[in-house]
Amino acid sequence: MSNYGRNTARMAARHPVRVTPHGPLRHQLNGMGSVMTERDESLERLRSQVAELLDEARRQGAGAAEVGVSEDSGLSVTARMGSVETVEFNRDRGFGVTVYFGQRRGTASTSDCSPGAMRDTVRAACNIARYTAEDSYSGLADAALMAKDPPDLQLYSPWGLSAEEAGEMAIACEARALAVAGISNSEGATVGTHEGRRVYGNSHGFLGAYRSTRHQASCSVLAGTGTGMERDYWYSMARDALQLDPLDDIGRIAAERALARLNPRSTPTGRLPVLFAAEVASGLIGHLLGAISGGALYRRASFLLDCLGQQLFPTWVTIDERPLLPGALGSGAFDDDGVATRAKAFIQDGLLASYVLSAYSARKLGMQTTGNAGGVHNLFITHGDDDLPALLKRMGRGVYI
Repeated sequence: MSNYGRNTARMAARHPVRVTPHGPLRHQLNGMGSVMTERDESLERLRSQVAELLDEARRQGAGAAEVGVSEDSGLSVTARMGSVETVEFNRDRGFGVTVYFGQRRGTASTSDCSPGAMRDTVRAACNIARYTAEDSYSGLADAALMAKDPPDLQLYSPWGLSAEEAGEMAIACEARALAVAGISNSEGATVGTHEGRRVYGNSHGFLGAYRSTRHQASCSVLAGTGTGMERDYWYSMARDALQLDPLDDIGRIAAERALARLNPRSTPTGRLPVLFAAEVASGLIGHLLGAISGGALYRRASFLLDCLGQQLFPTWVTIDERPLLPGALGSGAFDDDGVATRAKAFIQDGLLASYVLSAYSARKLGMQTTGNAGGVHNLFITHGDDDLPALLKRMGRGVYI
């Protein structure tokens, strides 16, 4: 995962009719066989290009090399005040090549996949490495740690969505929000679909590849009038479009959240309990992850340096990573170093149990990589049986953020 926001996953499947008011979504997913074949061939092409770049690095004298390639495509349609406002298509591809001459490291990248451009990219990386100072911590992750036979995590569920269908869905989502009394304006609703392909290979002989999808719907509206207007939003995101929240729910919740912001009142000064909404609490956990990340630790820029084993939370708090959940938004069988991912706890019974380390940061700290080059995967935090209304009731007088 490249950013911590990717580490939540919605796993509950819902009936397809609830996703869109324009008929069962499953109907839109039929007839995809030819597209699947084409995309399989595309992934194999990327694998071949990565293998060719590794061979080229060897021919140009590199002692070791690693290559990563990503190919992305997507559609995003935004509607505002009942009509389609923007339609965006994107298609991107990028190759990154890192070569090692002993402990000297050079990196270069390109979006041009022609044979000449790829040879030039390898040459540029080699030239950089030859004139770079040695770094005794650089190099590939240990070969024994590579992901062997990575499982299919079911990250790929294509959605045959046209721009017209996406526009209709966005209009319907926004209309549900605008129908709520007190909603006065809209910033729009967006429906989008994204597909990606990732291939990583290195001189250990590791070559991992996978396809993924991500679909989303969102709505943002304003409540009130004049200087008392307030804005809020809601959204849903999933690997499989059938698992998106119903559009009606997304629009309704966006409206309710905007209305809840109206007419704020100040509270008297005092010692009060504080309850954080889930979307805000995830940001707090992100700050924790930043403090236990290898880069912050070896630069001595973290307040949690040398704190492994120390009590940071109450004993009932455990924060753990589950990277191999099928279909989850943050799942991945290997990290950006090719190291196999595994389930583990960062906070165990309130104690700091593990840092977040890549191969490089682990060497700098004299430790072992945790398989987190690029970030963490599918974080879970223990909790009690109370839902939000029950927590608010139990809190009594306090501050809800």
